[in-house]
Amino acid sequence: MRWELKTADSAAVERLAAELGSQPSLRLKDPHIASTLSRLLVMRGIDEAEAAERFLAPALYHLHSPYLMAGMKTAVDRIEAAIENKEPILIYGDYDVDGTTAIIVLKTAIELCGGTPEFHVPHRIRDGYDMRDDVIERAAAAGIRLIISVDMGIRALAPAETARRLGLDLIVTDHHLPGPQGIPAALAVINPIQPGCTYPCKALCGAGVAFKLAQGLIERRVPEGDRMRLLKSFMKVVAIATIADAVPLTGENRVFAKLGLEGLSSPVNPGLRALLEVAHLSHGRTLTSGEVAFRIAPRINAAGRMDVARDVIELFSVKDPVRAREIAGKLDQLNGDRQEEERRILQSITSHFEEQPALREAFCIVIDGESWHRGVIGITATRVVERYGRPALVISRNGEEAHGSGRSIPGFHLLNALESCAGLFTRYGGHAYAVGFSLPAANLPELRAHLDDYARARLTLADFKPSLNFDAELSLDQVTPELFNLLERLEPFGVGNPQPVFAARSVRLMASPRIIKDKHVKMKVAPAIGSLLRGPNFDRPDLDILTTPRGDPDSAALPRSEVRTATDNRQETDSKWRQAITFDALGWHMAERCQQAGLLPNDALDIAFTIENNDHPEYGGLQLSLRDFSSAAEPGSRPGCKSRSVESPPLAQS
Repeated sequence: MRWELKTADSAAVERLAAELGSQPSLRLKDPHIASTLSRLLVMRGIDEAEAAERFLAPALYHLHSPYLMAGMKTAVDRIEAAIENKEPILIYGDYDVDGTTAIIVLKTAIELCGGTPEFHVPHRIRDGYDMRDDVIERAAAAGIRLIISVDMGIRALAPAETARRLGLDLIVTDHHLPGPQGIPAALAVINPIQPGCTYPCKALCGAGVAFKLAQGLIERRVPEGDRMRLLKSFMKVVAIATIADAVPLTGENRVFAKLGLEGLSSPVNPGLRALLEVAHLSHGRTLTSGEVAFRIAPRINAAGRMDVARDVIELFSVKDPVRAREIAGKLDQLNGDRQEEERRILQSITSHFEEQPALREAFCIVIDGESWHRGVIGITATRVVERYGRPALVISRNGEEAHGSGRSIPGFHLLNALESCAGLFTRYGGHAYAVGFSLPAANLPELRAHLDDYARARLTLADFKPSLNFDAELSLDQVTPELFNLLERLEPFGVGNPQPVFAARSVRLMASPRIIKDKHVKMKVAPAIGSLLRGPNFDRPDLDILTTPRGDPDSAALPRSEVRTATDNRQETDSKWRQAITFDALGWHMAERCQQAGLLPNDALDIAFTIENNDHPEYGGLQLSLRDFSSAAEPGSRPGCKSRSVESPPLAQS
């Protein structure tokens, strides 16, 4: 893996630091802290004081008016009329985290405004993705006259025509790309990326779009004094969807994520409390985006992947804590089942790669298996991309039909790739990095050949080489609580706002790495013996805050005759101080790699890492989370160069 140092315009950093330091609300009294923070902000494309202040302190009043979104007024008018006339309303949503939470948001908002909505979530296996004619026909027969889609519908041209023919009004809310044939002929289409919509935040998830509709309705029907409280109460659920759907955590999405994570520290909803409990997440502290992405979202997703997604809506709707714990326990069990099914498919995929060398040479990997669980193939596609660094489609064959999910890499628009061979599919949709589709199994050979040719015309071997962008070089003695507190101001981290990554050279491995749960590793690392703060970043004034040990004497205040003695003592003290510093460094899914590298005590390593805080009351404190490592003694392994090539572990153990 190649390590690349990010750069920042020094003039922009200096200007932003001066502006932020003058803002009393940001409490940046130390100019070195302001400078370091400004450098990190500029590297993230934020170089204006107003934008920085909104980024560092998101607030509800930063939300845009929902009526800036095309179709909003028409949609709210129609929902208001349905509420006033006591018409039944059907919310039609997807079965994943984004879709189910979107249903929860809109259903709750309509109920608060006096309506009585019903909802429908398709079964992943029986019904597949997107709206269906038969569901609309049954709704019409039951007396429904208004259907609202959430997280789907932008390509549902035929179902929209069915609704029109039956006299139903259809409101489509979605965030996926419209198809080449345009948008559905619905009463209103609410999608910030549809042609002609000038809404400022284009990257909302499905629940985010549903929230904007809920916001528009609440602004119409809820007294002004109650609006902010209600909107803030939605943030917890919208944050879960926003983080799970991996949309950029900038603009409105950052408001959702920041305020929602803060709200999750004190959940009131019985279902949400039960969900946090089964995920072993304690109350009373602000959760991280990683905890939502890897511990909350998978349990919500498990319902739609392995069973019935309606359980999620019931979980968030139930008032009885006992029933809430039952449902949360079921979701936890389903998530365990999902993990086991994922392992089984990944083992099969590993065998495919061993038996078919041509797969490893493909520029776009298309791999299929008989009766692989359709609820898990999307996750396995992600694992294939992580393992091989190439676009991948994982397909489950069931007789003459095949259903698949795909994931991509930067620089390869996967939905465009599918649209280049649209005639092979019975249905498809998605966006640049993720797609879902179905097709006759007989078309698989042609699909495999076409996508490989399509990818070879647009990608080179260099596109498959992973790289790691890091923010600065540090010595381990610069990893301080002050630095961690500064980094916390940038949270929540995610797409569009990556967690700062640092590189440290020639750190000492204090003991043999310890294997955890057969796949992870824990190292004990320390600064190199006699190390001095060196490198291109170490003489930067904006990093001075990281280089001075606490309690260090100010030699400038001493008589000249005492300066040399004080300096000698300081160097000796600094050397002992550095050598006493050790950190736990956790390498997730790095156990086999460490074993293959044959790491021994006192080995010198170059490491790339993020800084975490373990809040355990007995052995907590700052720790490092490894992103990569290489032998410091090996030529070409320095940051900025290609590191040692180490065979990745089999997919089944990833």
